[in-house]
Amino acid sequence: MTAEAAVDQARVICPECRTTNRVLRERLADGPTCGQCQAPLFSGHPLALSEAEFTRHVAASDLPLVVDFWAPWCGPCHAMAPVFECMTREIEPRARFAKLNTDEAPGTAAELGIRSIPTLAIYRHGREVARTAGAMDAAQFRNWIARYL
Repeated sequence: MTAEAAVDQARVICPECRTTNRVLRERLADGPTCGQCQAPLFSGHPLALSEAEFTRHVAASDLPLVVDFWAPWCGPCHAMAPVFECMTREIEPRARFAKLNTDEAPGTAAELGIRSIPTLAIYRHGREVARTAGAMDAAQFRNWIARYL
């Protein structure tokens, strides 16, 4: 594969079988499916990630990863959930949206210094590029994310 061809492709992890797919960037919005299991690569819903899946998505995907760190007992997290869901439908496939339950992933939360929830973070090319804590309405979230995508 030429360097030019590699630049025009994005690595996208299948939400069903976790296979890494290469998709032409110009075709991301065309409803691509997994080459292994044929599942849609984008569903319009955030992915629920485990600690291992979180690490893989940060390291192996070429798409920006927008993560909602949350917990089931957190009231502001529940207030943020419909906004996050709405933005997923609005912004995918320009970015992958995911949720990480900090009660189920305490090691990752501690390693990343997640001290309050909800915490929203954006990762690009394996690195965190933005973080904010607290629930936001749709307009605030759209404005925050637009600065980094």
